[in-house]
Amino acid sequence: MIEEKNVLTNKYYGERDQTHYLPVFKRFPVAICCGSGSRVRDTEGKEYVDALAVIAVNNVGHCHPKVTAAIREQAGKLMHISNFFVSEPQVALSERLTRLSGLERVFFTNSGAESVEGAIKIARKYAHSKGRGGTVLSFHGSFHGRTMATIATGKKQMQKGFDPIPAGFTQVPFNDIDAVKAAVSDETAAVLVEPIQGEGGINPADRDFLNALRKICDKHGIVLIFDEIQCGMGRTGHLFAKDLYDVQPDIMTLAKGLGAGVPIGAVLANEKVSAALDFGDHGTTFGGNPLVCAAAMACLDVIEEEDLLRAAAEKGAWFKEEVKKMNLPSVRDIRGEGLMLGIDFDFETKPLVAEMLKNGVIANATADTVLRIVPPLNIPYDDLKTLRDTMHRAVKKITENAEV
Repeated sequence: MIEEKNVLTNKYYGERDQTHYLPVFKRFPVAICCGSGSRVRDTEGKEYVDALAVIAVNNVGHCHPKVTAAIREQAGKLMHISNFFVSEPQVALSERLTRLSGLERVFFTNSGAESVEGAIKIARKYAHSKGRGGTVLSFHGSFHGRTMATIATGKKQMQKGFDPIPAGFTQVPFNDIDAVKAAVSDETAAVLVEPIQGEGGINPADRDFLNALRKICDKHGIVLIFDEIQCGMGRTGHLFAKDLYDVQPDIMTLAKGLGAGVPIGAVLANEKVSAALDFGDHGTTFGGNPLVCAAAMACLDVIEEEDLLRAAAEKGAWFKEEVKKMNLPSVRDIRGEGLMLGIDFDFETKPLVAEMLKNGVIANATADTVLRIVPPLNIPYDDLKTLRDTMHRAVKKITENAEV
């Protein structure tokens, strides 16, 4: 059971938030006070099934007992020491992630955008050491963060008002290998790609496309970067999406699900590109502190001990079939792997998300017409059924109203 203290209303907290917080989020009109597993509760006592895992972060659910115990224990011993020193949790996590990924080096950050920034720096330093330029090639529909460099890799609308945008970035259509071949040159340092685009509408890369990218990068000495901030950490039914595709990048970025809710990201890189870096080329104050590393270790323990990779694959396949059985005329496509799913409708999905929220299910609209489903990997089937039924009723209501 979720424990909570109903203090004041959702409206009360929403008004205080609007008074003081920078107005950059279009928040749901809900103040969450507590959570457990795949459910959360607001300050008025209403319970919700979280089919979003707060944007693919809580892969092992809210407040998993093993994760919260690890955080409590570590908080009582040591939380921050800077990177002037080593700590047991950071060393353990470094060893574990390099072993699991097959990439020999790791650097810890505080977020996904920081991880991508770090990957770009490593790639450019390596490219310059080989006499190449520093251009980073990314793809239409991509999303890699909201820092200045990462918005330069993504959608034009996210760049509006922030000129001058950093130079050295170019984009081509996703899943178009001919466009990649035409774009690469001696100036190309890296190709940056999400194996499954998240914000772009849950768009999986074609297997042949990623394999061809690997071959092009090998041929020209270009660094291949996989952004697995959203699709990594078990979401696809594999710990890393690269293993789903059987393609090994030179650099891989992680965040979101790595810390089960605490802010930690990682840049993993092979020895070849890592060797280009010198002391002082990169750094962080908070990244990889003992507290977040202990949480990440516990998160990995839960994924392994509860067999959540198999669970994600099986539950994702089950939910896909359930959606197909609905035979909804408004559904154009169901995309994704494991529990990283996108249902593409023939209408904008923000009203659908609002209707589902009214009925106790949290989901997300992305790419205008896509309903993004990224619940905790250990979500029970009962909650998946609630998601299914709530979505079905909401779709029928919206489409029937549209016909009137």
